[in-house]
Amino acid sequence: MKKITLIAFALFLGTNLMAQPPKGDAKKGETYGNFEKSEKKYKIENLKSIKDGDVVQGYFQGEVEEVCSKKGCWIKLKLKNGETATIKMKDYAFFVPSALVGKKVIINGEASLKTVSVAELQHIAEDAGKSKEEIAKITETEETISIMANGIMVK
Repeated sequence: MKKITLIAFALFLGTNLMAQPPKGDAKKGETYGNFEKSEKKYKIENLKSIKDGDVVQGYFQGEVEEVCSKKGCWIKLKLKNGETATIKMKDYAFFVPSALVGKKVIINGEASLKTVSVAELQHIAEDAGKSKEEIAKITETEETISIMANGIMVK
């Protein structure tokens, strides 16, 4: 029984260490996760007016600036005001390919304004392949728009 548990743990660890974003071209109309089409859309820039802790359910669109290089488990979305929004996949139920960078997407999910801890910002920077020096410079929390995505569609 100990051998089976040890083998299962080794396989789990090995697959997580070698995790990479899924392959794919992220072509127009492709979907990731549980994306249900709707005509309802919100301008993501307007979410800056919500208060910390409020949640807005809906469809949001924007251009992908960055994708997690390790697994494709988060993306950064460009906003018109020069800021970015962070999108994470709900329950890690799906991942996206790095080919999404530069593509316009529609996201179905819950948006909120959150204060991101230094530890999480450093983790995101590490996932993005930043150097140890760049990561060490992250010393303050950051307020950002955060979207927990149920699904994403390439526009």
